[in-house]
Amino acid sequence: MSVRRLAEEQPESFAFSKKNEEKVAFWLNKYPEDRADSAVIPLLWIAQKQEGWVTEPAIRAIADRLGMPYIRVYEVATFYTMFNLEPVGEHLIQVCGTTPCWLRGSDDLKAVCETRIGKKGRGNVTADGKFSWEEVECLGACANAPMVQISNAEGDWYYEDLTGEALEKILDDLAAGKSVEAGPITARRASEPTEAKVETLVADELYDGSPAEPLSELPNAEVAVKPKPKAKAGAAKKPAAKKSGSAKKKDQD
Repeated sequence: MSVRRLAEEQPESFAFSKKNEEKVAFWLNKYPEDRADSAVIPLLWIAQKQEGWVTEPAIRAIADRLGMPYIRVYEVATFYTMFNLEPVGEHLIQVCGTTPCWLRGSDDLKAVCETRIGKKGRGNVTADGKFSWEEVECLGACANAPMVQISNAEGDWYYEDLTGEALEKILDDLAAGKSVEAGPITARRASEPTEAKVETLVADELYDGSPAEPLSELPNAEVAVKPKPKAKAGAAKKPAAKKSGSAKKKDQD
């Protein structure tokens, strides 16, 4: 992984908004006071969603809040690539370029981004501050390839089954301040088959609508074997009874 450093130009200060202070309190309440540093990643993420990126003053504020050395928070922020260390566009477009998306047309999506936004790289922001883009590895929506993730202050949204024209329309709507529904741009739900001859969970021969019967035991599960009772500690075996002289003679005979 290449070295990641903070941007040269930084704001003078940072403070969580009133709304985000409630989120910070939620995360701090999840851990004991002596384990407050466990909340470092959530707090960095909240700061990023508020500012669009993780600033140096934010790192110092979080370090003070959690009672951590500044350098430890800096190490976390620079290690995880999900944290932006420089200003990015209001909408950060992350185009998946891994094999499934590439086979389904991600090159067309990258071409749109190059034309509409410019050079690849999250720090290359359009003049109006609206967009920046980067190519990323698999985002886990291979069945709905090609796809992009668009991150902004509202969240991180998947847009799937895309074409170049569809992505153009999404960028137009975002630039105009319109909301864009996330998910597949086609009519399908989630990742259901698009070319199946039988509709899943609709055909009577596949699903009659009744709930599944409870299982008395899991199929192919290993049967638990009860352990044998252990002998009590300190219990000694009874010594064998001594044989009489006549018994010994009988054994010898």
